[in-house]
Amino acid sequence: MNNKAGKPTLLAIDSATEFCSVAIQQGDQVFVRGQEAPRQHANLLLPYVQDVLTEAGMTLADLDAIAVGSGPGSFTGVRIAAGVAQGLAFSQNIPLIGVSSLQAMAQQAYRKHAVHHVAAAIDARMGEVYWGTCSLQHGLMVMDDPARVCPPSQVSVPSNQAVDTQWHGVGTGFETYANELPEALRASSELAHIPHLADVRFPHAEDMLVLAQAAWQAGKAVRPEQFDVEYVRNEVTWQKLPGRE
Repeated sequence: MNNKAGKPTLLAIDSATEFCSVAIQQGDQVFVRGQEAPRQHANLLLPYVQDVLTEAGMTLADLDAIAVGSGPGSFTGVRIAAGVAQGLAFSQNIPLIGVSSLQAMAQQAYRKHAVHHVAAAIDARMGEVYWGTCSLQHGLMVMDDPARVCPPSQVSVPSNQAVDTQWHGVGTGFETYANELPEALRASSELAHIPHLADVRFPHAEDMLVLAQAAWQAGKAVRPEQFDVEYVRNEVTWQKLPGRE
C-alpha cells in the first residue's frame, strides 16, 4: 500500500446509471470492465472486481482506497455500488472516496476529446435532468456548482464564464431532450451552439480513478461507515416513479 503522500492504489466502482463499470490502475496500465446492463448491476460488479484485480495481479489487500460513483443517478444503482464498495472496504479496513457521476462524465469528455468546459446531463425521468457543469483545472474536471435536478427548460451554465467559452454537452439528458436543452442554454446563456459528444453517455470507472487520486491527495477519503451518496432528488419522489425500485 502507498502512503498518502504517494500515488495511491485505487479500485473504482460505478453503477449510478444504466452502465456499470469497474477499473483499477497499475502503473501506466488501466484494467477495466463495464457494460450497459440495466438491472444487472448487482450480479456484475463483484465478478468485474475480481477480473480487474486478477488482470492487474493484485488482491484487495493491495488497495489503499476504493472510489465509488456517488451519484446523482439511479437510486438503486447508486445504492448497489455503495453497498459493494462498503463491503469490500470494511473487509480490508480501507477508506472510500465518492466521485460525482456528472464530474466523471466530464472527465471522460476531457480524456476522449480534450474539451475544457462540459455541461453534463443525466436523464432523471419525470421530465427532469440531473445537471451540472465542469471546467478544467490542472487536468481535472471540477464542478462549477453543486449538481441539481431540474426541468430541461431551467438549465444554465455559469454566468461568470467568458461569453466565448466553448461548452460541450454529455450524457443521456442530451439524447432525451435533444431540442429542449440546447434551446434553454441559448435562451439563458446566449450560447449559439453546444456540441453534443454522443460517445460520452454514462460515467465510467476509468475516469473516476484520476478524480479519486486528487481527492485522496486532498484528504477527502472517508471511513466506510462515513460514506454518503449524492441522490440530489428526494428519495420519496424517486420511489413514486413507474417501474423504479
